[in-house]
Amino acid sequence: MSIFFAGTGGSVPTARRGLPALLVQRGGDRLLFDCGEGTQRQLVRSVGLPEIEDVFITHLHLDHWLGLPGMIKSFDLRDRERPLRVHGPAGLAELMRVMRGVYGRLRYELSVHELEPGEPVGGEGYAVIPFSVTHRTRSFGYALVEDPRPGRFDAELAERLGVTPGPDFGRLQHGETVDGVTPEQVVGPDRPGRKLVISGDTMPCEALRVAAERAEVLVHEATFAEEEADRARQTGHSTALQAADLAREAEVRLLALTHLSTRYAGPELREEARAVFAATEVPRDFDTIEVPLPERGDPHLVARGDAGAPRTDTGR
Repeated sequence: MSIFFAGTGGSVPTARRGLPALLVQRGGDRLLFDCGEGTQRQLVRSVGLPEIEDVFITHLHLDHWLGLPGMIKSFDLRDRERPLRVHGPAGLAELMRVMRGVYGRLRYELSVHELEPGEPVGGEGYAVIPFSVTHRTRSFGYALVEDPRPGRFDAELAERLGVTPGPDFGRLQHGETVDGVTPEQVVGPDRPGRKLVISGDTMPCEALRVAAERAEVLVHEATFAEEEADRARQTGHSTALQAADLAREAEVRLLALTHLSTRYAGPELREEARAVFAATEVPRDFDTIEVPLPERGDPHLVARGDAGAPRTDTGR
């Protein structure tokens, strides 16, 4: 599983940061969270414009969806055949109805789904679950939660108990009893799947803290530094310090700060957050966070340059 940061800026794009867009890849599935103006151009410049299956919009402020009509039309011009599903809060269906006049008739199926908090959108082996956050309009965060994984199979113990390596091992792992040996004897308890949480635009709130509990990665907006806490509260946003406090309380493994105001370059927000929560990164556009299975390592940032080349000015 990986998270590609197509746009990490706030309400206004800059030369270095585009408007909000995250591309999550899990296995063969590609899910886009928000689609700010210029998102398809950002993708074309970096990883290419993939066959996205689902788009999740956090809220209907312009900077989080304006790139969607153009991308929808580009898919049509590329002779797309697969359906595209767009999900979001109440009001999305009317917005997409109005935008029909922009992108016109399509030759593939486009469906729009207005979600309720807690209503899961199922994938193969995972679900994306919306939850309400605190912003100036109805807004969602999203949690991508994998199904539990089977427990670890103890091959040495199974062999000592008389099970022959080979197909019989597979039968045990699939729940069958083999030569009197039960799966419970050699297969450990189910292991939790990975969890990725995306805050959208929000003030710190309890629903986000609960959703982020023990997540592998929390992508949290940090529009302001703590010195602008009053401004953050007035506009329904968070500071880097507030995001770090929430990450610490939720015991997440990695915090990624995004949705930065044009006031900041990034390192100053990272240092503010790291004073409270050390496992903090501030990705730039075209950076990726890799999210391996827990037994294979920690989530980690892979930094890339503006045109996709390795970057050395990370400040780490």
